Amino acid sequence: MAARYFVSPRGGRRAYRDITSALAAAAGRGRPAVIEIAPGLYEEALTVRGDVQLVALGDPGSVVVSRTGGAVLDAFGAVRVHGLMLIGRDADVVGCHAGTLTLEHTDIRAHNGVSVHARPNTSVTLRDSLVLHGRVLFDGSRGLVERCRFTDATDNAVAAIRGADVSVQDSWIGGSAIHGVRVSGARARVAGCRLTDTGRAAVMADSQAELDVTDCAIDAVQAEAVMFIERSRGSVAGTRVTGAQHGIAVASGADPVVRDCVLTECRDTGINVQTSGRGRFEDCEIHAAKNVAVLSTDGGAPEVRGCRILGGNVGIAVIDAARGRFVQVEVTDLTSVALRVHDESGATFEHVRVERCPVGLETRGNGGTTADVTDAVFLDFDMSAVETIGQSRATLRDVVAERGPLGFGVGEEAQLFVDDCRVKAVSAGGVIAFGKARLVAKNLTVTGSEAFGLYGTHSARVDVVDSEFADCAAGGAHFDGTCGGRLANCSVSGSQGVAVQHNGLVSLVSLRTSLPITKLVAPPAEGPTTIINNYAGPVFNEAVHGAQLAWNNVNAIQQRTSEDGAKE
Repeated sequence: MAARYFVSPRGGRRAYRDITSALAAAAGRGRPAVIEIAPGLYEEALTVRGDVQLVALGDPGSVVVSRTGGAVLDAFGAVRVHGLMLIGRDADVVGCHAGTLTLEHTDIRAHNGVSVHARPNTSVTLRDSLVLHGRVLFDGSRGLVERCRFTDATDNAVAAIRGADVSVQDSWIGGSAIHGVRVSGARARVAGCRLTDTGRAAVMADSQAELDVTDCAIDAVQAEAVMFIERSRGSVAGTRVTGAQHGIAVASGADPVVRDCVLTECRDTGINVQTSGRGRFEDCEIHAAKNVAVLSTDGGAPEVRGCRILGGNVGIAVIDAARGRFVQVEVTDLTSVALRVHDESGATFEHVRVERCPVGLETRGNGGTTADVTDAVFLDFDMSAVETIGQSRATLRDVVAERGPLGFGVGEEAQLFVDDCRVKAVSAGGVIAFGKARLVAKNLTVTGSEAFGLYGTHSARVDVVDSEFADCAAGGAHFDGTCGGRLANCSVSGSQGVAVQHNGLVSLVSLRTSLPITKLVAPPAEGPTTIINNYAGPVFNEAVHGAQLAWNNVNAIQQRTSEDGAKE
């Protein structure tokens, strides 16, 4: 049975006037001890050895142990503290040097120091406690934090370093100058916590750390909500992020698994993978990211599956020699591009649905820039479903583009490979190749274009086989300039327009049509001129002659002459 000691600043029968005297008496007996402390202010430093409990007799915080400088409590043994307020400055307020330490309903206030320092090979538990200003440091130790509140830490609120193993559960962390929880070369589990208003990443894993974040809410942080760097591993699940600069960030070889998270109104990116970062992201939602919902850059290579992107600017961007695989992704209601691949990057998109975005897929860059799209649907786009420019290459398989101006466009020196794809109900055209671009299409179907089905111009090369163009108002195919290639085993059907209007440089092999085939003649000297400047691609409302095309400009000027000679 534990021996009991009573401490009161007013003294009294069998009472010790200070805690240090009671500790000395308990140490002399060598038995487990319970030291009961009456409310009051105790200005002393406590060194606790053995099996000892320090218990406040009043409400939590009614017993204040304070020092103007140096440590307040050093623990060696099996020490338990209940209901005390410990206040220190310029040092570790509480240090566990050996054995175990439990702090319950305890208020720890550190000014310019560490609130609790769990040294190597110790074990510290904080439960239902308040930590103000200082941080809790687990250094090569074990730790459990439950239902605690960390406020205005001048550093990290909780840090696990050098092999520590820590669990932080059901706690609130706010106002940390650096991180809410930092895990460096250690292991930590953060579950059911709320983190807010941190100066840097709310939760950070570095130096090959292992970090698991579950069912947390993170908001109003100045940088990342959760960040993995330096080959760290772990997971993030069931977590909601609101108003961070970046939702989940991965860099420098880190490789986490992220599932069932909701990232809302991130000021820059929702998911950010860079500098050889990896990561698997499953069944996440990203709402209204201000810049890019999912960014892979500078050697990043994430795998994203079952992701929904709603609102915001750009959906998925793979840029600057990055990679990425994106499966079962839905993108809706953006103000810019849904899928972007630029600058020596490579991306694979499978089972994708894009609705109400200006541009579906945009590729741009040198020959090392590639995009492969399989089983995708692009609906209600404002400019084009697919545009491939520069020297980039895009491959489309089983892709549908419906309801918008232009279906697929390839220009400059880019290459577009199309297989089993369909374009429906477009106003400006089905597919266009221009500049020195190359278009290779098989089993392409264009239906209900209000202008052309297929258009090749400048010195583009087209190789279109086994394809069908139906009900295209201005004609099935139109070739001008020095565009060359072949149109083989194709059909053109409809009740108006021409089947093919060509320049004699495109071979027509086994063409099936009841519509006329006409050869393009030189435009009259005073004939109508169409000038088109458009960021995403040209827009044609009828067959045109003498076209001048400028790609990637922001102003659109279309001028034509009516039958009575007046300019419209």
